Amino acid sequence: MWFLAPFAVFAWLGVLWSLASPVFSVPDENAHALKAIAQVRGQVVGYTVPEVRHIVVDLPHGYEYDPQMNCFATQSDTPASCGVELGDASGLDWFNTWVGAYNPVYYYLVGWPSLLFDGNAAIYAMRIASSLLGAALLAWAFLVATSGARSRWMPLGIAFAAAPMCMFLIGAVNPNGAELAAAVAVWAGTLRLLDTFRDAAEGPSISRNRLWAGLTIASIVLVTARALGPLWLVVVVALCLLASGWQPVRRLLSTAASYWWLGAIAAGGVFSIGWTLWGGSLSSQAEASDAPLVGASFLRGFSHVVRITPDYVQEAIGYFGWLDTPLPLWTYWLFIAAFAVLVVLAFMTTRWRSVVTLAAVVLAALLVPALVQGYSVHQTGIIWQGRYGLFLYLGITIIAAWVLSRDTPAIGFLAPRAAWICSALLAGYGVLAFGLVLVRYVIGGQSPLGQMLSDPQWQPPLGWPVLVAAYAVASLALVILVGGASHLLARREQHIDASVATPVAVAGESARG
Repeated sequence: MWFLAPFAVFAWLGVLWSLASPVFSVPDENAHALKAIAQVRGQVVGYTVPEVRHIVVDLPHGYEYDPQMNCFATQSDTPASCGVELGDASGLDWFNTWVGAYNPVYYYLVGWPSLLFDGNAAIYAMRIASSLLGAALLAWAFLVATSGARSRWMPLGIAFAAAPMCMFLIGAVNPNGAELAAAVAVWAGTLRLLDTFRDAAEGPSISRNRLWAGLTIASIVLVTARALGPLWLVVVVALCLLASGWQPVRRLLSTAASYWWLGAIAAGGVFSIGWTLWGGSLSSQAEASDAPLVGASFLRGFSHVVRITPDYVQEAIGYFGWLDTPLPLWTYWLFIAAFAVLVVLAFMTTRWRSVVTLAAVVLAALLVPALVQGYSVHQTGIIWQGRYGLFLYLGITIIAAWVLSRDTPAIGFLAPRAAWICSALLAGYGVLAFGLVLVRYVIGGQSPLGQMLSDPQWQPPLGWPVLVAAYAVASLALVILVGGASHLLARREQHIDASVATPVAVAGESARG
């Protein structure tokens, strides 16, 4: 149940976003999807053509691409009905993709359905494959996060991975979705693994080998998803080590079996770094017209990113499409309220060491993007987007839930209540986001809302009313999953505490006798 139930909920939400988003309405999805289609047919990298800037891939019959497919991108008032379908006779049988040299692992994982379908149907099938991959990683994270002896707050910490921006990306052909799902699994898996080295009382509810196996798979997905994946793995693991302390790390490193798994993860990292160096996906010099501040200094790039960090946070919470579909600011308060309840409680009620750890994670979420962009700004310009930092923002909620679970038995009774309330806020925000994004694509952002019923310009598969109703039901399932899991974990902890207290009481009576 602890895997299948969260898998079903995460997959349900992701697949609904897969169907609701028009084809290629996700940033760079056309480049990623067409690379995957060519790659699974043997064209792993593509080739260069004089006077064509990016790598070119050949497209099989049924996948001809016409730029008119993206006529609605960046045009928030234009419904998705303006475009043509993939495979239209007006399209070309080649595409110059700017991701042609990217690591091939993700594209094999999601590209295979294109061998069974063609045209738009293939894109939807590839999206569903991406949703299932992300759901499996998130479900494993939920499983391991809730397997510890003290974990009643963890369901809520993982629940933020079901936020609409996360599901929007996971339900698309874009490695950003796999990256954030894998990062959540690494956050949860690393913390849980270190717990088993800290205290034998944590119990072997999941064997250490199974923990290692899942963590190794998640780590390899993370390091190969995008070029900076190895760096993201180092950042996540370093913050988990800081949270856990030195003692469990020392025990892990003194266990011989650990090195087999660490070696496998290292091999994945070496392959990723080698591929990036060979393919040059981080080495090309941008032109001044490509992005702001090309050629700028580290300090200028760093300060620029710090200054606009609030914009990146807004993008991560709810900025859909090709950054052309922001949600109304009032809707964000549902998400912010849920986030604040968890994080403020963690800051106010945990031990000073846990407060320092959580503060370090928050600082990393704010400063790592600035450091990375400051280092590369002379070459790439400012290309960071809020969605790239989602794996760090989700780390804040996971660490907050972890320290609350460990440090605050006195307020443990609040965990189920907070889980029900905060997951309901997240679910409400998700339904609002889903519906408003559909409004933008069905009738355009400025059309009267009544036109959704009277004169819809575009319809997703199954129709928008069916998808909205299904998303509302899936969101209710998320609330039941998170609230119910926290309630069951609280009861389990009470049972453990009672079973520990009884022998102690008996021993005390015997001593007095």
